[in-house]
Amino acid sequence: MKCKVCKADAVVSLPSHNTAFCKEHFTKFYLKLVSEGIRKRSLLERDDKVLVALSGGKDSLGLMYALSELGYDVTGLHIDLGIFESSQKARAVVEDFCRDKGYPLKVVELEKEGVPMPLIKKHIRRPICSICGKFKRHYFNKVALEDGYTALATGHNLDDEVARLFANTLRWDQAYLSDQGPVLPAENGFAKKVKPLFRVSEFESANFSFLMGIPYHHLPCPYSGGASFTGHKLLWRDLELRSPGSKRAFYKGFLDRGQPAFAAIAQDEKSNEVKPCIECGCPTSAVTCNVCRLKEQLRQSIEESGK
Repeated sequence: MKCKVCKADAVVSLPSHNTAFCKEHFTKFYLKLVSEGIRKRSLLERDDKVLVALSGGKDSLGLMYALSELGYDVTGLHIDLGIFESSQKARAVVEDFCRDKGYPLKVVELEKEGVPMPLIKKHIRRPICSICGKFKRHYFNKVALEDGYTALATGHNLDDEVARLFANTLRWDQAYLSDQGPVLPAENGFAKKVKPLFRVSEFESANFSFLMGIPYHHLPCPYSGGASFTGHKLLWRDLELRSPGSKRAFYKGFLDRGQPAFAAIAQDEKSNEVKPCIECGCPTSAVTCNVCRLKEQLRQSIEESGK
């Protein structure tokens, strides 16, 4: 197979785009996907100060590299979850990457915050992935606002967004469907959140990181087994193999026609007032936020068990 642009031997075949590229032109194609997505959906301005959430995986590290190459002012943020060897390896990958590229990096250690995930898993009988997500979003927002960043960028790719949209559609969850998309504006104490990889498939993201020589943490979280999200991604992977371009068409159709309709419904039904948490000051529709309630639940459980 030959590169569509220069006719040299292709290194990446993209059935969903009915094309193939050599290394040079695939890199340009990838950066164009990201830059056009940012422009078409008004994700970022040139003077934005962007905080990039770095897990250590291919998507977040590739995103950091791409945004830097596109000329954006980027700083990395890593949340050390305290999950034994897994978190140690992920953090080492992030620190080495940022050191090698000269990117500034901030690290939040949940161990120092008193809420490492192993302790949470031991004492709170709720799905650990859901709790972990709440803590990460809490500290992403907290650091972005306190340190003056104008946008928080995450490495969610097209496959991630399609799987999430599929799950929300199965439940017809109007609240989530109303705000799903590549950008959430800053409001009510929340930082602006963007997903610049929303047009990039997981396959394209993996190839970009590989061809750019970005070493990434590839082992799954030891707590993530059996997550429904993974099953939904596998279903869509099989559909994409049979009908290339299905994921892209499904998500674009939602953004163009579905999301505006759900957003209008949500605006009409919106009633919960968002106000600062009385404990930490972070935005919440309750008296205390989810994270503060979880911290208190953890404290009580530890006291009761004596461990």
